[in-house]
Amino acid sequence: MQFEEGFIKDTAKRLDYYKQLGDKTFEQLEEDHFFFQPSPESNSIAIIVQHLHGNMLSRFVNFLTEDGEKSWRTRDEEFEKVLTTKSEVIERWNEGWACTFNAINNLEPGDLTKTIYIRSEPLQVYDALLRQLAHYPYHVGQIVFIGKMIKDNNWQSLSIPKGSSKQYNQKLGHKA
Repeated sequence: MQFEEGFIKDTAKRLDYYKQLGDKTFEQLEEDHFFFQPSPESNSIAIIVQHLHGNMLSRFVNFLTEDGEKSWRTRDEEFEKVLTTKSEVIERWNEGWACTFNAINNLEPGDLTKTIYIRSEPLQVYDALLRQLAHYPYHVGQIVFIGKMIKDNNWQSLSIPKGSSKQYNQKLGHKA
């Protein structure tokens, strides 16, 4: 059971890291930045958040007992402009993550090998978590990329700033 408990804890920890990347990106952005689209076919940060929100609620509401593609989800509408303010975007962002973390944090080690369904496809719980652990960082990366594109030279790095790896490693006591 120790491995299973660690898997659940580590999954939540990794997802929290990606939520924090999004949070730190949002802190750097102005209201209109959330609605910037690099091209007509591109998604804005607001649209990406709408999609994440819809996916998170669909997947994690009644996670162990209902198909992860809920009948009430309107996925196509997630890619239309619905949100109009920064505060609405952040509210949806936080609501989606809260639902996700609530479901994960309530898992028991024995739940990991249970079978759940997403679009009628059977998945073991651990595989469904891995699926989301790939999906959410994909979209967070898009959010960070758009934020970095908007802020350009005013972007505050979310990790090791360009050209600073050697100093960072020295600070940690690693040999360069």
